[in-house]
Amino acid sequence: MVGIIYDLSKLPEATRKQITESRKYTAWFSKFPDKLFASGGDAKTVLGEPFAVKTFIMYGAPAMSSGVNMCPMARLAKCEAPCLNTAGRGAMTNVEMARLRKTLYWQQYPQEFKEMFARDVERGCKQARKLGMVPAFRPNGTTDTRWELYVWDIMVSAHKEYGARFYDYTKLANRVIPNPKVYDLTFSYSGVKAFQPQVKLAIEKGMRLAVVFDGKHYPKRFLGKRTINGSTTDIRFRDKQNVIVALCAKGKAKHDKSGFVVATH
Repeated sequence: MVGIIYDLSKLPEATRKQITESRKYTAWFSKFPDKLFASGGDAKTVLGEPFAVKTFIMYGAPAMSSGVNMCPMARLAKCEAPCLNTAGRGAMTNVEMARLRKTLYWQQYPQEFKEMFARDVERGCKQARKLGMVPAFRPNGTTDTRWELYVWDIMVSAHKEYGARFYDYTKLANRVIPNPKVYDLTFSYSGVKAFQPQVKLAIEKGMRLAVVFDGKHYPKRFLGKRTINGSTTDIRFRDKQNVIVALCAKGKAKHDKSGFVVATH
């Protein structure tokens, strides 16, 4: 068996030990992933299919779980704990290990990663077009990477040839996208006081803001802007800018009191 091909030195000790002491995970981390993007496994993104949009998502290891911060604003915005499904638990699951491997692949084998990214996008575009649907890609399923700095050429090419759309949620209000019709961003709100400069910048730029509320009922207006229901579909690039996209807290976020989740009562 080929040995582990990733540098695990930056990983938390418990994660590193879990990989090296498991035959299954040692085998996993001795090779590259088979693919980066997946489709159909996310309950929310499939809601785009009635609108003829086929969505593909790439999930990575969020925040500091890879030993490198993949969500620069996570701690400032207090969204790390409600986001991470490993919080308060021990061993990582198969899903989390798969996401970790993709992230290490990106960090340590950037050229090979980019080539696989391009192949996945082309394959997804052809699959969607065969179904008569618009191909859409979310590179940051669980991370907040500035992909426009690394794979912009791939995005532009897929947009020109197949009409592909790329989109993400981000907590980095200062990201500059050369063409939003290629790569559309929705700013992810947090009410934490220290995060407000980012919120202010996003508002000044007229960005669309996604806000997580603690219940199914949300106000008609928030921050002086009209709210729309963001739970019926994930195809944010079809939403107008300068609106509030209301989302409902799920999982650990239901109990969040940090300010990341907005209370409605």
